[in-house]
Amino acid sequence: MHAVVDTQKDLVATTPRKRDSIGTQDRILAAAQAEFARRGYDGARVDAITARAKVSKNLLYHHFGSKEDLYIRVLERTYETLRRRQGDVPLAGLDPVEAMRRLCESTFQVFIDEPDVIVMLNTENLHRGRHLAKSPIIRALYNRLSDTLRTILDEGEKTGVFRSGIDPAELYISMSGLGYFYLSNRFTLSMLFERDLKAPENLARRRAHIVDMVLSYLTNGSPMGVIAPSPPPAP
Repeated sequence: MHAVVDTQKDLVATTPRKRDSIGTQDRILAAAQAEFARRGYDGARVDAITARAKVSKNLLYHHFGSKEDLYIRVLERTYETLRRRQGDVPLAGLDPVEAMRRLCESTFQVFIDEPDVIVMLNTENLHRGRHLAKSPIIRALYNRLSDTLRTILDEGEKTGVFRSGIDPAELYISMSGLGYFYLSNRFTLSMLFERDLKAPENLARRRAHIVDMVLSYLTNGSPMGVIAPSPPPAP
């Protein structure tokens, strides 16, 4: 009887500690993402992260081991955010054209809503992907994305709306790049073309442009021919 009671007490005592530990890690990760996004990997300072998270250095290193380990975990969360937002869009049961349209739109939208995603990807590209290469989590996320794209493409080819021979990886690079480049270069491009690329009407126009570019590529040469372009965004 005493053993059971003691075990129950241990469980009650452990649960709040576990929640506190998870909450502490979340605070550290949020602070680290802000610091890495602002200063990059080399410029980021652990002192600044601990001050923002209101934790000691010892506690940070207890949870994450090193600055590089912390950065890799932030990078993983960045990719998890991107994939989760794409996965939040229900695609099951949709026809291939509509499924691809929604995937294009959701990919662009996450870049709009989560600007730190773009900054973190830029930072990691400056380091030639050497930190990303140490994470098996990120590669697994993209294996699932490739499976999703392959399913949509196969269904589109089977029903005659998409042409054959589309590489899912090449397609995603193009789909993502059409939004990523636009937003990551919005300051210089806004100056050069004298328009605010983040204005709602320009974002709506770009979203429709991305969908049309991708679907035109997929349907060009298909048995059913090129689909009609998206209607212009409402004024």
